[in-house]
Amino acid sequence: MDNGAVYNETTEPQGPRRRPFGCTLRHLWGWRLAVKVVQTIFSFVAVLCEEIVDDCITCSGLYFFEFISCSAFLLSLLILCVYCTDLYESLGKDKVQKL
Repeated sequence: MDNGAVYNETTEPQGPRRRPFGCTLRHLWGWRLAVKVVQTIFSFVAVLCEEIVDDCITCSGLYFFEFISCSAFLLSLLILCVYCTDLYESLGKDKVQKL
């Protein structure tokens, strides 16, 4: 009796080696990567500059600037994390564009 079709090899072939933390520049490279990194740095500097202010007369503008600069920093950091890790492939291109 031939049982060759029933039994398969028990070891799986090794796939391509993954980088630490799944970092890849496949989806965001060139000038787009540079612009996104500069945007993240500038928004972080804006958050730091806002925190330096001790006294203000009308603080509503300062609070609005704080909200905008912090939101810009967090969103640009999120975009960098999605495009430069394996999260892009696990979510899928259509879901990333909706995000």
